[in-house]
Amino acid sequence: MRIFITGGTGFLGQHTLKRLSTTSHTLRCLVRTGSERRLRVNGILTDTPEQPLPDNLEIVPGHVLDADALRAGMKGCDALIHLANVYTMWERKPGEMARVNVEGTRLVLQTALELGIAKVVYVSTIAVYGKPRQAIIREETPHGPRQFSAYGRSKAEAERIAWQFYAQGLPLTVLYPGIVLGPGDDKPSGVYIRDFIEGRIPTPIFRRSYETYTAVGDVAEAVVRALELPHTVGQKYLIGKEQLNGMEYARMICQASGVRMPWMRLPDFIVIAAAYLLTARSAFTHQPPPWGLSVDAAWTLFHGFRYDGSKAERELGLHYTPVLDALRAAVQWYRWFGAR
Repeated sequence: MRIFITGGTGFLGQHTLKRLSTTSHTLRCLVRTGSERRLRVNGILTDTPEQPLPDNLEIVPGHVLDADALRAGMKGCDALIHLANVYTMWERKPGEMARVNVEGTRLVLQTALELGIAKVVYVSTIAVYGKPRQAIIREETPHGPRQFSAYGRSKAEAERIAWQFYAQGLPLTVLYPGIVLGPGDDKPSGVYIRDFIEGRIPTPIFRRSYETYTAVGDVAEAVVRALELPHTVGQKYLIGKEQLNGMEYARMICQASGVRMPWMRLPDFIVIAAAYLLTARSAFTHQPPPWGLSVDAAWTLFHGFRYDGSKAERELGLHYTPVLDALRAAVQWYRWFGAR
């Protein structure tokens, strides 16, 4: 199978490329100018910066908003994996998130439909469900009345567009991971772990709010299985299993890393107030809020999300990695990367 991939230089993208590099598929990866270096420097796809890229991987220069590059790269391909998105809880240029996540998804999927791509796997996020009425989210759960971040809103709109294309005949499968953990994460979840093990987190946050976690390798495996299995077209899959509150999660980071638990305990309303202050500060400094504690991150974590990812176990044959193992791998990578 010849597969066209967007977002391959990102955290999940590199792990997905690594998993696909072990198969007989031919891979074409859309890469923005100057971003190919990201495939080498983190030690995810290649063990060392000097190691060549996998033989079955071809780099296609371009961007998800470049219609000509998309058409040229996707032409002759059998399948599409759409991972490209702007994932952040604080964006210096807010319009870029909507451009990439919404308009980029529209253009990528429209091109796939026009070229007759036989299988499309699109990775969304559990954030699109917002806060539904039922406590445990399942694939068929109606979305809540609002999302809690600009990221969640942009991905909800992109997901709506994706299912519109499915109604027009696009052979679509959509995956919805929660908080993804593992080596190479430079996003808000990774910033929190790195700052925690380096002693920069003064307190565990949102100690009673629950989130659902998954290892990045499990999401990559789900992408490959959703792509290769014939019965997944038209299906949604929530990816993740372990549900931990903020205090349990902090204890697990301590267990994975051997660091001490921060002694301070702050109530949720103080943490949320701090998020507003830090976000206001970022408007002047043009730098992300310390500890990744933006307003969007605070409200997302405060409301939390608990969901049932067992459908992926049943239908994709997915076996979830323990969160502790994913954290240990992440901690090892942060310490290795920080020492370079």
